Amino acid sequence: MKNIRNFCIIAHIDHGKSTLADRLLEFTGSVTDRESQAQLLDSMDLERERGITIKSHAIQMNYTYKGEEYVLNLIDTPGHVDFSYEVSRSIAACEGALLIVDAAQSIQAQTISNLYLALENDLEIIPVLNKVDLPSANIEVVTDDIVELLGCEVEDVIPASAKTGIGIEEILSAIIEKIPAPTGKIDAPLRALIFDSVYNPFRGVETYFRVINGSIKKGQHIKFVATGKDYFADEVGTLRLKQEPKKEICAGDVGYLITGIKEAREIKVGDTITDAKNPTTEAVAGFEDVKPMVFAGIYPVDTEDYEDLRSSMEKLQLNDASLVFIPESSAALGFGFRCGFLGMLHLEIIQERLEREFDMTVITTVPNVSYHAFTHKNPEVKILVNNPTDLPDPSSLNRVEEPYIKASIITKSDFVGSIMSLCIDKRGQITNQNYLTPERVELTFDMPLAEIVFDFYDRLKTVSKGYASFDYSPIGMRASKLVKVDVLLNGSIVDALSALLHADNAYDIGKKMCEKLRELIPRQQFDIPIQAAIGAKIISRETVKALRKDVTAKCYGGDISRKRKLLEKQKKGKKRMRLVGNVEIPQEAFMAVLKLND
Repeated sequence: MKNIRNFCIIAHIDHGKSTLADRLLEFTGSVTDRESQAQLLDSMDLERERGITIKSHAIQMNYTYKGEEYVLNLIDTPGHVDFSYEVSRSIAACEGALLIVDAAQSIQAQTISNLYLALENDLEIIPVLNKVDLPSANIEVVTDDIVELLGCEVEDVIPASAKTGIGIEEILSAIIEKIPAPTGKIDAPLRALIFDSVYNPFRGVETYFRVINGSIKKGQHIKFVATGKDYFADEVGTLRLKQEPKKEICAGDVGYLITGIKEAREIKVGDTITDAKNPTTEAVAGFEDVKPMVFAGIYPVDTEDYEDLRSSMEKLQLNDASLVFIPESSAALGFGFRCGFLGMLHLEIIQERLEREFDMTVITTVPNVSYHAFTHKNPEVKILVNNPTDLPDPSSLNRVEEPYIKASIITKSDFVGSIMSLCIDKRGQITNQNYLTPERVELTFDMPLAEIVFDFYDRLKTVSKGYASFDYSPIGMRASKLVKVDVLLNGSIVDALSALLHADNAYDIGKKMCEKLRELIPRQQFDIPIQAAIGAKIISRETVKALRKDVTAKCYGGDISRKRKLLEKQKKGKKRMRLVGNVEIPQEAFMAVLKLND
């Protein structure tokens, strides 16, 4: 066990984690030249296309150092704030972390938040200054920033370039010398932590685990503590580039387990595996439940695909434990699911993965956040409002509370003014302004979560020319003046387009919604009124004009009464059509409502 090292790579998005993982694999000879490619561990098409890591990926390397053979278990983690749950799970399975900082961009918001996650778990931190080969690299200044952040010595910071391979040997020797070997009792009862799982259509659920005490053998009778179910370990092995079956995985090591489980809901990430005959007395602690930030409804395009969508979501949840969902129904869209996501990028990725991996075309409703409503009758009893349709009648409402977050934005000092005005537009209150260096400022705001859900991140990038980084954490609920804005099409409410908005913004947003829908809803044979309303009060109206068939084309000259007769007949037909006509809403309309500022 003294020759095992478990570590993960943490950094802000785009600071070179996946490239460094590639170099480490090449340097230790874990991949052949034929197998190697850029972003080797990013196995999803989506990850390669967007150049971001969505899933954390575990892989094992062997390395000989000073004549001794070492086993290195590496977990490459995502850098985007929407996938921070993946990072927290990876950290729970490690003893150390490589903290990577881009020499050109310096310390960003996500660098700091991932660092705090690692320090909470008592991980040994090895700072790496990446991209030192860039002409814009500011090596001395960024090294000082890292020293100030970590309180380490200047010589502890390893200068490296994942692209050219500078400093890789120094990183490997630091991993072996500084990161402690795992501690665990090999003769104690089996106790292993599940930190990830994937669904294989041929072999069932594959579980990735880290053994803390004891060992797990092929064919062993095992038990999952949280679900209380027991199985036989059909196959255990280590995670190389391809899975390598082994007879036994001992304490301190990381591996995979196949038990032939077909039901996705039988495995919980963060659960403890133990021996069925001689179980451990204590489960592995320290795993928190995910707190979704953004809620949206996901509905199948065809109602008959509801069950297929359920099983696809369960399989996806295995691979992405931060997705939570419950069934719900909508008058406009039929049966579907209310899903919780960590952010807008997470929502987009889930929608893409459902389409690519499971062939499910889905409709996503307008995302919103969770509110607490209190009525006059029971001012102490909170009513959870996940969906605007759950809001009690306005006449009985005492108050509505909405979730607030503490937003931390790190940017260049040139952009402070434009970022402040953006945050104040979004009902933010500045609580702190801290100059990290004369050039870089950290701004702290208290903001309503609902305001950052849609386009805040995109607009922040625009006003700061891409130089601002953003991170947030929830700080609780605060009372707010909120109203429910309904959208009526042809006189009937479309519940999927309802939104809870702050009273000051309701009129503007209602107006913009109507204008946007008028552009997107296809014209019919009759006029379609689009209205935005607060309760019974209409605050905005647009009309999609009717397509008019030229019924008088066949009249060449002749008496005007003939033309009038035909036009009257058409008018009656349109009136009847409008009473029974249904308006189809295209999927773009649901998503376009989010991008009202474009």
